[in-house]
Amino acid sequence: MLTKRVKSKTIRESQRHEKDTGSAEVQISVLSRRIEELSSHLKKNPKDQHSRRGLLKMVSKRRKLLNYLKEKQPNVYAKLARKLGL
Repeated sequence: MLTKRVKSKTIRESQRHEKDTGSAEVQISVLSRRIEELSSHLKKNPKDQHSRRGLLKMVSKRRKLLNYLKEKQPNVYAKLARKLGL
């Protein structure tokens, strides 16, 4: 689970403007961070099927947001993909 400090830092790094907390870029960044943490949890706990399902749902949601961003703003998509290493 993301701590408040880590989530705030992740949001600050991908904001469009000062009060932006819900744009596609921010959502993708936060999801990517949660996916990283959950992946490391599943490496230690391979039988945790409930968390695995949550991980798959997060990956699916991130993929949908990335597809939306790629269609609407290809240059922003490319910059974000490079930044996050996707």
